Amino acid sequence: MKPRLKKVFKKPKLPKRVAPDAKLDQAIESLPRITNETVAEHREEMLSSARKYIYPLQHTKGRVIKISLSLLILAIVLFFAYVFVALYRFQSSSTFLYGVTRVLPLPVAKAGSSWVSYESYLFELRHYMHYYETQQQINFKSDSGKEQLAAFRKQALQQVINDAYTKQIAVQHHISVSNSDVNDAVTLLREQNRLGSSDQEFSDVLKEFWGWSVDDFRRELRQQLLAQKVIATLGTATNTKAQQALSALHSGQKFEAVAKKYSDDATTKSNGGEYGVPIDQNNRDLAPQVVDELFKLKPGQISGIIDTGYTLEIVKVVSASDNKVHAAHIALNYQGISTYIKPQEAKHSSHRFISVK
Repeated sequence: MKPRLKKVFKKPKLPKRVAPDAKLDQAIESLPRITNETVAEHREEMLSSARKYIYPLQHTKGRVIKISLSLLILAIVLFFAYVFVALYRFQSSSTFLYGVTRVLPLPVAKAGSSWVSYESYLFELRHYMHYYETQQQINFKSDSGKEQLAAFRKQALQQVINDAYTKQIAVQHHISVSNSDVNDAVTLLREQNRLGSSDQEFSDVLKEFWGWSVDDFRRELRQQLLAQKVIATLGTATNTKAQQALSALHSGQKFEAVAKKYSDDATTKSNGGEYGVPIDQNNRDLAPQVVDELFKLKPGQISGIIDTGYTLEIVKVVSASDNKVHAAHIALNYQGISTYIKPQEAKHSSHRFISVK
């Protein structure tokens, strides 16, 4: 029995121990080697896996740009289509479309070689409409109001075409209007309190009556002064007649007799040119240039030739009292600007891009 027990309880063999240094060497050997080649392989592997995400993003970005550009082009086309239909088909004069015409140089007509802007037409039309809506309470949606508006449209369109021809004539005769000319005209009106006594009142009057800013008023005044200069330059017959009347006065002829002979004012020439009513410095029935000259004269004195832009005047103060004067005048009318525009238009005809009825 003892030999068997000895065999059964035989001590097992233990595995051979590995030295610590040997274990560390094995672990290090099992780690991947980092070299330039392995780094390059790893980078290419990462890039390859990322490309499947990058390419769709690039494709999506390109589509977004194309769609955005298409929408932008469509919006521009629709905007211009709306503007052209509203202006040239329905002839809208809304504030929005007026603002559009101030940015886009759209034509409303052509006068000879000159394009007439749609903005200038609306500028004229809108101040007519503003005045009659606010001051005369005209309803342009009523039947009578629609007829009145149609008349204003024709008037405004003809006015801007005439303005274009006037500018052409002015260029031909080297006629121009300076800022000083405009400033002097404004000052004269302001001194006679025709447009308010202060800057604020002046601005308020323009806005209330015409819907204008001060710059708008100066723009309109500049065009009027240009027309007046053209008339004065070309109206040689009227200038000659005025010189003859003044020479007759200087030769000793009585003012009453000269007025009856030369004056074009049918209401005053029969009574020697006398106005018949006292005149103060705020009188708005006479041209501002005439009123200004009257209050520089003493009783019995006679002025020189006064150019009002539309007439040539010679005035005399008969008497003065209480800041008013009794006076007489000799008025010689210029030909209207249409007299000089018609030959210009005959040579270079106009073409309208809207039909106003």
